[in-house]
Amino acid sequence: MSANQKLQVDIVIPIFNEAELVERTHAHLRAVVDALPYDFRFIYVDDGSSDGTTDTLRKIADGDPGISLLQLSRNFGHQAALTAGMDAATGDVVITMDGDGQHPPEMIAQMLNLIQQGYDIVQTQRIDEGGAATFKKVTSNVFYRLINIISGTQIMQGAADFRALSRDALNGLRSMHEYHRFLRGMISWMGYASVILPYREPERLAGKSKYSLGKMIRLASDAVFSFSLAPLYIGLSSGLAFLILAAAQMIWVASLWLTGNTERIVDGWSSLMAIMLIASGIIMILLGFIGVYVGYIFQEVKGRPIYLIKGKKQDD
Repeated sequence: MSANQKLQVDIVIPIFNEAELVERTHAHLRAVVDALPYDFRFIYVDDGSSDGTTDTLRKIADGDPGISLLQLSRNFGHQAALTAGMDAATGDVVITMDGDGQHPPEMIAQMLNLIQQGYDIVQTQRIDEGGAATFKKVTSNVFYRLINIISGTQIMQGAADFRALSRDALNGLRSMHEYHRFLRGMISWMGYASVILPYREPERLAGKSKYSLGKMIRLASDAVFSFSLAPLYIGLSSGLAFLILAAAQMIWVASLWLTGNTERIVDGWSSLMAIMLIASGIIMILLGFIGVYVGYIFQEVKGRPIYLIKGKKQDD
């Protein structure tokens, strides 16, 4: 890129059922980027919305030639929607952010400045303001501690899907085609030069978060089973521990026979049943872990697309 050529920046924004705030989100974003000396394009990804978001996005796109709109055929999920937007990006830099107003666009200038300093990834990190320990905060802390212990990839606690990627980093990410996607882990795994940019998360402009408990659990499951074999090792370790206990039991019984203390051996089924139940439980847990991995492999080898596009509107 020549010295006189403006940096081309694509902003990818996945949207799901946010009809009541998407216009305000775009107006705020447009007001911020219009003051910056770069060429911006907005890629909105409608992730199967059903509340009028699609019509609102089309109206916004009709009035703003810098908008490209991708409409997915159904709700594929946040990570798939982000992937669709990044696949459509053609800029020198790609910024991903949510459309609920909790990723402040005022940080975009600082993010682009860091990219121009030579960083390939500018990763934002939510600053915990303290306060009451909510269920989401507690489970999030537990998850990040667990994933960092069991995986070889360190994922920063509080990392958000609000980040800037250079073209090199984006191309690296686009070369990873796995179906079950945990983008925070995938981006950390790549190892490109990165910098952390902390921010305080503002309140949502309107509505409620669409990230339900079920979606959080699925994302956590994708993270654990995509980045670690620890569940298998847990099952194997449990089996080994049980074998050690069984061997100790046999040695103890043999010592009673050898010393003539057979009267201390009590016939009964309770201990036998306990051992059988423990063994069966360990086996079932291990088979369950194996089953999950086999299921993930099965979904990968089918080669189904991560998302399907129902319609699109390109910027002029």
